[in-house]
Amino acid sequence: MPFEVEEIYETASMILRQHLDIRTTTLGLNLKDCIDSDFGVFRKNVYDKVCSHAERLIAESARLERKYGIPVVNKRIAVTPVSLIMETHCEPEKFLEMAQTLDAAARDAGVDFIGGFGALVQKGLTRADSMLIEVLPDVLSQTERVCSFLNVGSFVSGMNLDAVNRIGPMLKQTAAKSENAVGCAKFVVFVNAPEDNPFMAGAFHGVGEADAALNIGISGPGVVRSVVEQNRDCDLTRLSEVIKRTVFKITRAGELIGRELARSLDIGFGIVDISLASTTARGDSVAGVIEAFGIEKIGAHGSTLALALLMNAVKKGGAMASGNVGGLSGTFIPISEDSGMIDAVCAGALGLDKLEALTAVCSVGLDMFAVPGNTPEETLCAIIADELAIGMINNKTTAVRVIPVPGKKAGDLVQFGGLLGTAPVMHVNGFSSRDFLKRGGRLPASVTSMRN
Repeated sequence: MPFEVEEIYETASMILRQHLDIRTTTLGLNLKDCIDSDFGVFRKNVYDKVCSHAERLIAESARLERKYGIPVVNKRIAVTPVSLIMETHCEPEKFLEMAQTLDAAARDAGVDFIGGFGALVQKGLTRADSMLIEVLPDVLSQTERVCSFLNVGSFVSGMNLDAVNRIGPMLKQTAAKSENAVGCAKFVVFVNAPEDNPFMAGAFHGVGEADAALNIGISGPGVVRSVVEQNRDCDLTRLSEVIKRTVFKITRAGELIGRELARSLDIGFGIVDISLASTTARGDSVAGVIEAFGIEKIGAHGSTLALALLMNAVKKGGAMASGNVGGLSGTFIPISEDSGMIDAVCAGALGLDKLEALTAVCSVGLDMFAVPGNTPEETLCAIIADELAIGMINNKTTAVRVIPVPGKKAGDLVQFGGLLGTAPVMHVNGFSSRDFLKRGGRLPASVTSMRN
């Protein structure tokens, strides 16, 4: 479908006035062909492959920024889940050395983050999976750019509570080893994790992917808020249509950049992720969009309906614009990375229980929120399990990025800096689920797993 002059003009206006950007270009790389029985050779193969591809990604992204005038904010690499490639080198020291190799390659090439230091453990843990979890506190505290994930469940396999029960202790150790617990911000736990997600910390290059694939993550909460504010008196049907048409234009711009970048890198184009990804900049807030609907503060009654309307319109607009919509695609509602969410927590409008309710209709889940450092390990596990159960029952991707900050209590503010923003520490229910969680085992998959 050709671009009309009016559409080009409108897109240029979005870039100049409403914070439209390509939030991330993420190059997925298969590292299985780097494996060698000699660990030194293995590490060199990984470093060379990541660094050479990442340098080209940086250069070509910059060229397209100049050509089209659309900012490309983050350049990232996602790799094969590391537990899969480390099975013949399953020692704690070697896992840490591999993480340092990935970190060095990302740093030397100039990419922002490198994802994939994780494992797929939805039905059980291999020796390599267990070793990876054991070493994560050191990995996340001793590297700068390495991001990690665990996928602990899927709608066909159920949820692995034995794996979930290992995450709480791991997070507490990571928090203790990194300033303001920032290492925890580089780890996310999923159910139904997509293999083509371009957003960190959960990006990885899935086993069903080709040797390389270029995935694009677009954003535009400022653009959507602008059109909502221009339509203050319309009903919900009309409001949905306005948002849908706006996201159509945003998605077309993102796919244009993604396909041309993939061609210039001589690799296949993967997907365009149409998630509205907020930043701490004023005017670039998903909470701000919800409040422009007529909600005084996100978290007020009616917020779940408003978010459902936004999600529905975003997905429909993206699907109309592209046959390659994938990744997470929807709306992020992180706490620390969204100025409106931060304001709502500080004002008492939004608590952890309401945030969990909102995740039933948004993409991703409980993201970038801080809790008191003395939160028990089993409570962290229970928070994670509750959120992931929403994804299991509703056959959707959900995830958790929780940060227990040592020495902080509910109401304190924690500064992470940069894209990670500021987190108000949230109150946590003090009653225990220890006896329930320690049962372990696997939450059985719902009946939909038998439909084939």
